[in-house]
Amino acid sequence: MSSDLDARRAELLALRERISATAAGIVPDEEASGEMNSAAGDQHLADHASEMLDRELDWTLEENAERIVTEIDDALARIEEGRYGVCAACGEAIPEERLTAVPYATLCLNDKRVQERA
Repeated sequence: MSSDLDARRAELLALRERISATAAGIVPDEEASGEMNSAAGDQHLADHASEMLDRELDWTLEENAERIVTEIDDALARIEEGRYGVCAACGEAIPEERLTAVPYATLCLNDKRVQERA
């Protein structure tokens, strides 16, 4: 494995660790997951709505972190298989600038734009 790929692998592992640690800090309040809990009778409706919004935001952030960790794991597998940095759609090399910005990218910028428009 080249030193560039070794560096990219280390970068992906560090990113995975940071995201996993951050996601571990997002712990939705499971006890209050119902529409209205027993303490909600004492709360103002706006306070309850605010708590529900916070809970949903936590769940969304946690799901996003899990998705990115999966994408990082896939990128690490591509490094091991010798497919890292190759666009999954067109087979061309993904530019270094794109991999620097999104080290787990599977598509070149043109194919990513096409995917987002669809």
